[in-house]
Amino acid sequence: MRTVNLLTVLAFMTAFQISAVPAADSTGNPLLKESSLPLHYPAFDKIKNEDFKPAMEAGMRDQLKEIEPIANNKAKATFDNTIVALERTGRLLDRTDRIFSNLNSCNTNPELQKIDKEMAPKLSAHHDAIHLNAKLFARVKELYDNREKLGLDPESAYLLERYYKDFVRAGAKLSDADKEKLKKINAELATLQTDFEQNVLKEKNASSIVVDNKEDLAGLSDSQMATVTSAAKAENKEGKFVIQMQNTTGQPLLNSLQNRALRQRIMDTSLARNSHGGAFDTQKIVLRTAQLRAEKAKLLGYDNWAAYQLEDQTAHNVATVNKILGDLAPPAVTNAKAEATEQQKIVDQENGGFQIGAADWDFYSEKVRKAKYDFDESQLRPYYELNHVLLDGVFFAANKEYGLTFKERHDLPVYQPDVRVFDVFDRDGKQLAIFIGDYYARPSKRGGAWMNSYVTQNKLFGTQPVVANHLNIPKPPAGEPTLLTHDEVRTAFHEFGHALHGMFSNVKYPRFAATSVPRDFVEYPSQVNEMWASWPEVLKNYAKHYQTGEPIPQALLDKVEAAEKFNQGYKTTEYLAASLLDQAWHQLDPSQIPTDAIAFEKQALQKAGVDYPPVPPRYRSFYFSHTFAGGYSAGYYSYIWSEVLDADTVEYFKQHGGLTRENGDLFREKLLSRGGSADALGLFKNFTGRDPYLEPLLKRRGLDVTPGADDAAKPKASP
Repeated sequence: MRTVNLLTVLAFMTAFQISAVPAADSTGNPLLKESSLPLHYPAFDKIKNEDFKPAMEAGMRDQLKEIEPIANNKAKATFDNTIVALERTGRLLDRTDRIFSNLNSCNTNPELQKIDKEMAPKLSAHHDAIHLNAKLFARVKELYDNREKLGLDPESAYLLERYYKDFVRAGAKLSDADKEKLKKINAELATLQTDFEQNVLKEKNASSIVVDNKEDLAGLSDSQMATVTSAAKAENKEGKFVIQMQNTTGQPLLNSLQNRALRQRIMDTSLARNSHGGAFDTQKIVLRTAQLRAEKAKLLGYDNWAAYQLEDQTAHNVATVNKILGDLAPPAVTNAKAEATEQQKIVDQENGGFQIGAADWDFYSEKVRKAKYDFDESQLRPYYELNHVLLDGVFFAANKEYGLTFKERHDLPVYQPDVRVFDVFDRDGKQLAIFIGDYYARPSKRGGAWMNSYVTQNKLFGTQPVVANHLNIPKPPAGEPTLLTHDEVRTAFHEFGHALHGMFSNVKYPRFAATSVPRDFVEYPSQVNEMWASWPEVLKNYAKHYQTGEPIPQALLDKVEAAEKFNQGYKTTEYLAASLLDQAWHQLDPSQIPTDAIAFEKQALQKAGVDYPPVPPRYRSFYFSHTFAGGYSAGYYSYIWSEVLDADTVEYFKQHGGLTRENGDLFREKLLSRGGSADALGLFKNFTGRDPYLEPLLKRRGLDVTPGADDAAKPKASP
C-alpha cells in the first residue's frame, strides 16, 4: 500500500488552492493566537468575517506540520510519541473551526456562508489527509495490536482504542485506489451538507406568511400580535402582519389561530418547503447525499450508511434501532388516532363540516385540553417569563442539584446584543466555566435549539469550558415581556442539560471532552435535566406572573401535571415518522436510491405504518437538517433511545429523593464528568447499577403495548 506522505498531502491541498497567510493578516488576525480573555473566551468584537479563511488555512498547514514528525518518527511507537502527540495537534484549526461553525449557525451572513461553502471540501480533504496517512496509521495500529502490554490507565487505553477505530472507520485500511474514491465522496458530501443547511435557512426566511387583515388573526394573544407586528416591521411590511416560519413542520401559532383557511395556508407552506422547485429546493441534494453515503458505506465494508453509523453508537446495529422504532410506532399511531377522534367530536359539535387535518391539530387539541383539564396553554405563558425561567428555574435547579452559582457579566464582547454571558462558579466557589445564553430567533440563525462549546475542558492543555445555549424564541417588541410556551420552557432546561454535560467535563484528553459521546447518548443527560422544569420546588420558584409576581396557582399546577400525557400520541408519532424517514433513506443499498424523492418519502411512511396525514413528520426529508446537514444522519432515533435512559434515570432520581445534592453529585461523578472517556452504556450502568428498562418511557408517554413487547424492546448494553 502506497504511503500517503506529507508531500502528497500538500500537493492535494494545493489543488484546493489553499493560500499562504499574508504577513499583515498574521499580525492583525485575532484567531491566530489564543484569546487573552477569561477562559480564552472568544474576542467577538475583534473577529471579522475575513479572518476565518486565512486562520483555517493556517490551522490546516500547522496541523500537517505537526503530524509529519509523528508519522515519520524513526523511534518505536509509544503512547506518548504517537497518541498523545496527535492529541496535541491542530489547536489553531480547532479553535478557528469552533468559532466559525458556531457563529455560522447562530449569526450567519452571506460572507460566512460563502466561506463555509468554499472551506467545507478543503476541511474534508484535510481530515482525510491525516486519517489516510499510511505511516501514521501503522504507528497507531502497532500500539493497538500491543495494547495489553502498554500498562495504560483506563482513559488512556480507551483513547488508543478510539483512535484506532477512528482511523479504520475513516478508511485507513482501504487500498490506494479506494482511498482516492473516498476522498472524492467526502469532499462532495461536505459541499452537499453545506448547501442543504444554507437552502433550509434561506427557504425558512423566504416562507413568511403575510396577512393583510387583523381580523384574520383572531385568537392570537396580545403578545402574539405584538410578535407578528414586529416581524412585519423587520421585513419592511409595516401595516401588515407577518408569521415567520420555524424549521419544524408544526408552527407555533397554529394552536391559537381561529381562521382555518389561514391555518391551512401556514401548514401547506411549511410542508412544501424546499420541495416545490426554485432556488432553495433540496430534492436533488437529498438524493445525491443518500447515494454518496450508501456508496461510502459499501466502500468501507458496510451494508448501508445506517449500519456504518450505528456500529459506533450505543444501539450498535440496524436491527436494534428498527426494533425499538417498530415497537413504538403502532401504539403511538393508535393513540394519535384516538386523540383525533376526541378532536373530531368538537368539530362536529361546532358543525365545522370538515375532518381534522394537520393544520387543525394544534387548535383543536387545545380545545380538548381545555375541556378535559379546564385549562389551555395560554394560561401558562404569563407565568413563564424568560428571565424568571432562566435565573429562578434553570439556574436555581443547578444550584440545588450541583451547588452551582451564576453571576451575569457585561464586560465580555458578544456577537449580538441580545446575547447574555454568565460566570459559573462551582460548589467550592471557584470558577468552573463561562455560559453564553442566546435565546431569540432571528433570520441569521438556523432553526431549532442547541448547545455548543467555544472552549472545551481538558487537563492536557489545562482549559476550562466556555459553552453556549441557543433557542429560537420569537422576540417581542421592545418593552414587552418574553413569555414562553410550556415547550420552550422544557427546551431551556433541556439545552442547559447539554451545557452541564460540557461544564462538568473532567477528562485528561481533548478527544473525550464535554459532549464527545455517541450520538444516541448525547441527548440523555439533557433530557434528564428536563425533569426539573416541572419539579414542584423548581416550578414554584420560577413560575411567577410577570406583572404581579404571584406564584402560579396550585390548581393550575395540578392541571398541568394531570395533562402530562396529553397529546403524546401526536408527539410520539410525529417524532417517529421523522426517525423512520431518516432510517429509510440510510438503509438503502447504492442500487436502491430512488429517482423521485417525494414518492420515496411517501412510500417509506406507508411501509413504516406512520402515514397518518393529520400527523405529518416533525421534519420532512427536504428540511430535515438533523440528517441531511450532517450530525444526526441515521441518528435521529437517538432522541427516543436517549429517552429510554432518561425516563429510567428520572425514576431513579424520584426513588432516591429527587432534587438533592447527593443525587446531583453522584450523577456528575459517575456520568457527566466523564465525557466520552468510557463506554457510554457502561457509564449509565455505573450510575444506576443495572441495564436500562423501556417501561418508564412507555409509562411517561402513555403508550400501551401488547403483552410481552416490553421485554423484547428493552435496549441492552450490548447487541
